Amino acid sequence: MMATKPTILLVDDDPDLLRLLSIRLTAAGYAVVVAESGERAMAVLSTCRPQLVVSDLRMGGMDGMALLEAIHEASTGLPVIILTAHGSIPDAVAATRLGVFSFLTKPFDSKVLLEQIQRALMLSGHAPGGEGQECHAEWRKRIVTRSPAMEDLLCQAKLVAAGDASIFIHGQSGSGKELLAEAIHQASPRCGRPFVAVNCGAIPEQLLESELFGHTRGAFTGATQDYKGLFQAAHQGTLFLDEIGDMPPALQVKLLRVLQEKQVRPLGSTRSVPVDVRVISATHRDLTDEMAAGNFREDLYYRLKVVALDIPPLSERREDITLLAGHFLAKLAQRYGKKITGFSPEAMELLAAAPWPGNVRQLLNVVEQAVALSTAPVIPGSMVQRALHDAPASIPSLLEAKRRFERGYLTQVLKITGGNVSQAALLAKRNRTEFYRLLRRYELDPELFKVPAGHPR
Repeated sequence: MMATKPTILLVDDDPDLLRLLSIRLTAAGYAVVVAESGERAMAVLSTCRPQLVVSDLRMGGMDGMALLEAIHEASTGLPVIILTAHGSIPDAVAATRLGVFSFLTKPFDSKVLLEQIQRALMLSGHAPGGEGQECHAEWRKRIVTRSPAMEDLLCQAKLVAAGDASIFIHGQSGSGKELLAEAIHQASPRCGRPFVAVNCGAIPEQLLESELFGHTRGAFTGATQDYKGLFQAAHQGTLFLDEIGDMPPALQVKLLRVLQEKQVRPLGSTRSVPVDVRVISATHRDLTDEMAAGNFREDLYYRLKVVALDIPPLSERREDITLLAGHFLAKLAQRYGKKITGFSPEAMELLAAAPWPGNVRQLLNVVEQAVALSTAPVIPGSMVQRALHDAPASIPSLLEAKRRFERGYLTQVLKITGGNVSQAALLAKRNRTEFYRLLRRYELDPELFKVPAGHPR
């Protein structure tokens, strides 16, 4: 597998320094993306996910400190190195409090900068070099994405995988919670041991305890032999408890005891068995609401949620839709023995515009249905439409989106002013003539918004 170069985003309003740094880092074996301002850097970060940001401190507009804050709000775990010709103790202290990885004063030694870059990449799980990058690609090879939000999530996952902290994954149904849990296991020191997954909502309550903790022969009707249970099966490995929010309250107490004591007692046994298991749990439910309703134990919640990871729904990472569709198509065409080369432009538009309430699982089902029924080398739009069942909510054009916003805005200010055009124009900071022109364009009659005399607003 070919090694992937770590990507570094350079941010500086000095084009000469930007060019010089870019040449040096490229020669050192890094992929380099440049931005001449903090604002441009944030735009770059919305479309690609570098492994490190190196930024100047003093820049016009958004300076390095403001950029650092914005990056840490949007991309937890992305290391930032600040460079400045105006270094001072207050700046260094402020940058450290904001979580800067390193703070170097210009003129800086290139060797020192390269050492800091290598250290930042190693600590964030992106060590340069063929072997490290091969491992980096291997642990997450089943996760197909080009979304910056997903790349940020995977960076956090790689960091927490190194330890033994319990991890809680929240995500909508079909978003890939088990896939992320398995990737964390593969990135962890436990990767050579078992990864065991169980859906707590798919097993009847009376069987779930036995499934998790095991039972002895004769413990209940039908128990004809000893059964170790999934905790023992996952010993020294990882146990993934999917849909933990569906676990019955009585069983939550027993699970909490196992997590605290690190040992299980099978049903019908008087002897506890030590277990060494890393627990990753997940749910599509809001456990805060479940706790408030008395359906989920607060002490168990905090025991499970040492580290929280949130998978964005497919509708919030639309750049992944066509990528995933192509990936699924290639695999399914091979499985079904069909020579299908791709989707028609109409089909791809339908896929890109669909709302995807079922997330990645729904996309996989749609592609599989289209492949199974297709008799042509290119899947047409009608086939995708049929698989989607309902007409997808289309993404409006920029012009249409602007028109919707303007109409909604005008309606709002007319409601606020009770149809008084002069006041509405003042609120909108437009003259009355221009405001009337906008009202005519959207066929809005101010009289419809006037409040009858004596009627409270």
